[in-house]
Amino acid sequence: MLRKYHLLLYFIFCIKCYPQTAILDLALKHPDSEIQEVLKNKEKHEIQILLTKIKRTPTEKIFFEEEEYQIDERRYFYPASTVKLPIAILVLQKLNILKSQGVIITGDTPFFISTKEGDTIIQRDTTHNKGKLTLHHLIKKIFLVSDNDAYNYLFDFLGRDYINKELTKRGLNHTQVYHKFLFGADNVNTWEYTFLDKDQNILYHQSSLHAELELKPNKLKGVLKGKGYNSLDVLVSKPMNFEKKNRISIRNLQGILKRIIFPDIFSNQEQFDLTDEDYKFLRKWMSRTTLESNNPNYKNAEYWDSFGKFLIYGDQKGAMIPEIRIYNKVGYAYGTLTDVAYIRDENNNIEFFLTATILVNENMIFNDDIYEFEQIGIPFLGALGRAVLEEIRVK
Repeated sequence: MLRKYHLLLYFIFCIKCYPQTAILDLALKHPDSEIQEVLKNKEKHEIQILLTKIKRTPTEKIFFEEEEYQIDERRYFYPASTVKLPIAILVLQKLNILKSQGVIITGDTPFFISTKEGDTIIQRDTTHNKGKLTLHHLIKKIFLVSDNDAYNYLFDFLGRDYINKELTKRGLNHTQVYHKFLFGADNVNTWEYTFLDKDQNILYHQSSLHAELELKPNKLKGVLKGKGYNSLDVLVSKPMNFEKKNRISIRNLQGILKRIIFPDIFSNQEQFDLTDEDYKFLRKWMSRTTLESNNPNYKNAEYWDSFGKFLIYGDQKGAMIPEIRIYNKVGYAYGTLTDVAYIRDENNNIEFFLTATILVNENMIFNDDIYEFEQIGIPFLGALGRAVLEEIRVK
């Protein structure tokens, strides 16, 4: 009997010592040319991939199991519009703080933006069915079409100090948000915000905020990129320096999304200060496609179902099915494409997180708008997502 017990322990021990081939390893061995051609030059493409499988016990307790490929927290990649994800979250958090201070505005309260001198920046949003400019509507636009103006308005509503202090407070120490997506922008002093009731009475006015926090330059591997870059239509023949550009590591990026999908996994300190309604709002809009929204309505514009969904469907149009729901945020700029996603396959009871970044810049010149997004980057991410989903289904 004792011998059988020892054999059982040995068998369990060996299973742990010799695990089955990792899902990500199998996915990257798929014969798809979109994957294999990129892997031939994996260093040049600066690929980083993080897969988190989700395990649930019979009592619905959740565990994460991670698999990674070339993850390096000390290697820089330009996060582009994925930085809009924490901005959207922090806007809802700030509304909760203001509410606790007696400020009676919500995400649907209309407002206008002006300079310190009183010049109007914007007071109406033509994509809103009633022309209103609201925080909720701007967040919708961020997730549906990654609208840069929406990000800029929300960035200044928060102020740079608030953004970085709140992210650091939650343990996201490999993240720094330096700037808006606006050429020549003042990223230190914000615009002013005035919220109005239905009779145009002022409910709340936020004066210009001044950033005091000193953000240290990104001293990371890969912060100098390429062999040249365009500056005001002049080619500068030296690497482009990203040391004062926005930064989010792959693990931080996925960690932000995990805090929205499964907040209870994290400590109170690590969670964002959001309500149940906030979580529902974020999950709904980060999982919608442009064709599923009536306000804003992008159905008559040049957007398609997979416009903001690189993984699985990025290189396909009209192929998305409602049974596979993707909660995500993409980013693409300076030749770098990134997608952070929580993916649910309702038909097969599958769920996982997948985050990946790839650089596609064959001429090694930055800021020239000559990148291989459509030819290499998006096909790679689409094929990667399909391969991971297929391998998890097989398992």
